Amino acid sequence: MANQQSLEQILDQAGDTVELLRNQQVGPNVYPGVPAEFSNWRVEQRAWNDSCVLFNQSYHMAELMVEGPDAFEFLNGIGINSFKNFVPDRAKQFVPVSHDGFVIGDVILFYLAENKFNLVGRAPTLNWITFHAETGDHDVKLTYDERTAARPDPENRRHYRYQVQGPNSAKVIEDVTGKPAPELKFFHMCWMEIGGKKVHALRHGMAGQPGFELMGPWEEREAVHSALVEAGKAHDMRLVGGRTYSSNTLESGWIPSPLPAIYTGEAMKPYREWLTGKDYEANASIGGSYVPDSVEGYYLSPWDLGYGFFVKFDHDFIGRAALEKMAEQPKRKKVTLALDNASVTDAIYTQFEKEGLRAKFMDFPSAVYAMHPFDRVEVDGELIGLSTWIGYTANEGKMLTLAMVDEKYAEPGTEVDFIWGEPDGGTSKPTVEPHRQVTIKAIVAPTPYSEVARTAYAESWRTKTAK
Repeated sequence: MANQQSLEQILDQAGDTVELLRNQQVGPNVYPGVPAEFSNWRVEQRAWNDSCVLFNQSYHMAELMVEGPDAFEFLNGIGINSFKNFVPDRAKQFVPVSHDGFVIGDVILFYLAENKFNLVGRAPTLNWITFHAETGDHDVKLTYDERTAARPDPENRRHYRYQVQGPNSAKVIEDVTGKPAPELKFFHMCWMEIGGKKVHALRHGMAGQPGFELMGPWEEREAVHSALVEAGKAHDMRLVGGRTYSSNTLESGWIPSPLPAIYTGEAMKPYREWLTGKDYEANASIGGSYVPDSVEGYYLSPWDLGYGFFVKFDHDFIGRAALEKMAEQPKRKKVTLALDNASVTDAIYTQFEKEGLRAKFMDFPSAVYAMHPFDRVEVDGELIGLSTWIGYTANEGKMLTLAMVDEKYAEPGTEVDFIWGEPDGGTSKPTVEPHRQVTIKAIVAPTPYSEVARTAYAESWRTKTAK
């Protein structure tokens, strides 16, 4: 059976990795466990800007608990981040890279207690960590908790995870706890009592607004959720569905879709032999107008994603030597592309043409048809960058994309072209129909696009740029 094969065997048999991943029979990541919409996605988007929202993140992310006397040292040797002054009740965006310095993925790393960490996010980073734990000699214990869509018992998880976000979030927390909302710094943690349950809280911001991420044992989820909903009634708090949730990144500026840079390179071969056909990496799908000669064309550096600020050479880690060289080279810069309203409308208008191929359908609020979207950004027909996420925000009344462009084109106001649709009529992915490519005009804008996110967040990957 294919699932018994290693990823290395699958790639050898496929021959062309780009074609394999572009024609995978899976679409974008789903957001299970919650309705697509509780009301409608426009109202739900508006709420995180105007009042408050409650995200239920209990289902779509995997978790990896790392415990043991070597846990700190072990994780410090894998990520680009510095662990200097990293203490319990803190969290950070944790980013590992390949031996060649390209991003494997990113997750949130929670430092829960001495010798106890929890990593939450997509599978590629968690798989990479698990591989090194199993093949290395560190004294660590790993416990993996699979996301809902990939587990045999979908109604069972280790933890619930909620986010209260928006300008009224502090008021909701004050009402539900009976105490003033804690004055926490960004990515600092504390304990609260909600619905009679002890809750671990992270000061966070995800939808362009400040808020709190709340977590605790799975069996206590209903009591905590009910208490939050009741407290939120006085503050116009809205529940957010899966359709809306996937679009919040457009305003906050986080690129959620780096392809794990593991498909090539001799140093990565043992890892590809360890991975199987059941793993994320063997089933990842790529979509969009950008088709490089090699899968390496999809690999992203920390600077591409706005993570250059995280790269610290105060510790030894996998990929350090490669990043030291990369740090001196020209870099692309993460930006937002604001698509021209008339140009977008022209592309959508092709849906009303009866004859010939139309432009690829542009869904709202997220127009994403693969796990890893990559579209061309051009100037005068020349490739100058890549777009990785596209969607509509009712708060701005704009179709936006998150992109990375050559530094000379990164100045806000620069006019560029966004290429929408796959070449040659599309691929065999079931999520795309036969279509033609169209060019959509766009203007380079800051990241985050949301003014609140740019001015209210602590200095982080959202606000720092590579020097």
